[in-house]
Amino acid sequence: MAQQKKGGSIGIFDSGFGGLHVLRSITESLPQYNYIYLGDTARMPYGTRSQDEVYTFTKQAVDFLFKNDCELVILACYTASSTALRKIQQQYLPQKYLDKNVLGVLIPTIEDAVISTKNKKIGVLATEGTVSSGAFTRELIKIDPAVIVFEKACPLLVPLVEAGEHNGQTTKDILRKYLSPLLEQGVDTLILGCTHYGILKNQIRDITGPSVSIIESSSSLPLKLHQYLENHPEIEKKLGKKGASIFYSTGVTSRFQALGSQFFGKNIKVQKAFLN
Repeated sequence: MAQQKKGGSIGIFDSGFGGLHVLRSITESLPQYNYIYLGDTARMPYGTRSQDEVYTFTKQAVDFLFKNDCELVILACYTASSTALRKIQQQYLPQKYLDKNVLGVLIPTIEDAVISTKNKKIGVLATEGTVSSGAFTRELIKIDPAVIVFEKACPLLVPLVEAGEHNGQTTKDILRKYLSPLLEQGVDTLILGCTHYGILKNQIRDITGPSVSIIESSSSLPLKLHQYLENHPEIEKKLGKKGASIFYSTGVTSRFQALGSQFFGKNIKVQKAFLN
């Protein structure tokens, strides 16, 4: 009697800890599926790297997750989503993974921001790589040509979050400096264009006040993923439904386990991943 193949997983990839905030929201909304999380902490941050480097790293991560029985991969990294996703989808998948798909966090967040804004002024906090790609402005205007986009690169935030210093006074002071020019422009909607920034949402809210809508991937993605799986039953039926989550890091696993447990909201066990 042939052994039945176990169901596949949904892969979540980020350069570090930030995507755990996204995975936490997804597992709360869709707890039945199996998930594999991969954080490339050995090579973060991605925001200061070249587009070629980001593409190479993202391709390696996609290979790792598909080799570990993922049927679908979500790039929970805005830098990878804005600079590597299109090439992965249009060139790499057709060559190597015809029956798989890779999604990003950029479009779901943008769609929610366009719905949210009333005065058509949208601010974006993102990494240097994401801002230089122009992806947010390009995609926002594609959906609504009337919007005015104000982007701000925030190179200091990811290192602070990765160091576990997201609640300190220094972080609050830096956030105020980054947010001031956007608030002066009168934005009524603010996109947190890096998954790490979702961890700073409460501090950001303290500065913006309640009149600014904050859009971030942990709020946008669960519903979009649910809709995607409903629209793609050929992928959904391949997914395992044991509610299991496995965690990998390319960096120091003990450190990832300690900080990652805080961001994920429960204790996690982390295995070492090697990407090539």
